[in-house]
Amino acid sequence: MNDTVKKPAKKKVELDPRFAGYKGVWVFIENERGQVHPVSWELLGEGRKLADALGVELAGVVMGPPGERLAAICQEAFAYGADLCYLASHPALADYRNEPYTQGLTALVNAYQPEILMLGASTLGRDLAGSVATTLGTGLVADCTELVIEADTRNLASTRPTFGGSLLCTIMTQRHRPQMATVRPRVMAMPEADPARNGRIVEHPLAFVEDAIVTKVLEFIADDTRDKPNLPFADIIVAGGRGLKRPENFQLVWELAKVLGAEVGASRPVVQAGWAELDRQVGQSGKTVRPKLYIAAGISGAIQHRVGMDGADVIIAINNDPNAPIFDFAHFGIVGNAMQILPALTHAFSAHLAQARKAG
Repeated sequence: MNDTVKKPAKKKVELDPRFAGYKGVWVFIENERGQVHPVSWELLGEGRKLADALGVELAGVVMGPPGERLAAICQEAFAYGADLCYLASHPALADYRNEPYTQGLTALVNAYQPEILMLGASTLGRDLAGSVATTLGTGLVADCTELVIEADTRNLASTRPTFGGSLLCTIMTQRHRPQMATVRPRVMAMPEADPARNGRIVEHPLAFVEDAIVTKVLEFIADDTRDKPNLPFADIIVAGGRGLKRPENFQLVWELAKVLGAEVGASRPVVQAGWAELDRQVGQSGKTVRPKLYIAAGISGAIQHRVGMDGADVIIAINNDPNAPIFDFAHFGIVGNAMQILPALTHAFSAHLAQARKAG
C-alpha cells in the first residue's frame, strides 16, 4: 500500500489594492549642465531587469532647463534600455537646487505613479532621494548592492551592507509606493548601448516661482579633478592594506601601479593611518570600483572592503594568511609576503613590457 503525501497548498498572496495604480520602474537620469552621470546608465541596465521581471515599462526621468539637450539625453536613455522618458523642463532647473528638483520629481511621481524609483547614490542623488522620499512619505533604501523582485508581492527586495558592513540585510517597502532605492556608482554593471532602440517622450509641465525658491545660484565653479584619483572608472587598480606593515612599504604599491598604468587604492585602515588619502579608499565607506584587474596586497578581504571591489573582472589577492577571507572570492591568490611579491611583480611586468616594446 502506497501512502500519498499531500503538500500544503501554497498560500496565495493578495496584492494591496492601494497599489493597483502604481506601474513601472523609473530611473532618475542625473545630469548637470547637460553632462549625464554614468550611474544613471548603470541603473537603467538594472532597471531593465526589474521591469522585465514585473512585466512593465522602464522609464527615465529627465529634468533640467529648456533646450535640445534634454531630448538628446532621452535618446541616450532609450539606447540604454528605457522604453519612455518623462521630460520636465523649467528655467529654475538650470542648476541643481534641492527645493525645485524635489517639487518637480514629487509632482511627476504623483501624476504617473511608478512602483519603483531609483537614483544614483551620488552627492546629488543622495540629497534628492531623501527629500523626495520624505515628501512622498515612502520608504528609501540607500546604497544598495543588489535589487531583485519578489514575484508574489511585486515588492522590491533591496540588499545593502549594515552594522558597519559586517552584515548584509535585505529591506522591502511593503506598505507604501513607490519603492525607492539608491545605488552607488560602479556597483551595477554598465549595460551595452543599442543606438537602434527608440522610445517615446512624455513632456510634463512644471510651474515654479523663482522668488519663492529660497536657495539661489550665485556662481558656478567647475570641479577641477585633473590631479585627483578616479578609482571608480579605472581599468586597473593596485590596492594595499595594513598587511604591508609600515607606511614606507606602501610605496611598493605605487611602484607596481606605475608600471601597469594603474590607479592606487587602499583599505580603510591604511587611510585612517595616513598612508593614503581618502580619495583612494575602496569599500563601503570609500569608493566602489569595477576595474578589469584588481590587485589586493595585504588586504584581508573583510566585507566592508569586499562590497567596494568584488565587481572587478579579475581579482588577484596577495596575503601571507592562507585563511584570509579575500581568498574566498579572489580569482587568483598568492600566499606569501607582499613585501617580496610586489617587487617581483613590478620587475616581471617591467621586463615583459620592455620586451613587448622592442618587439613592436
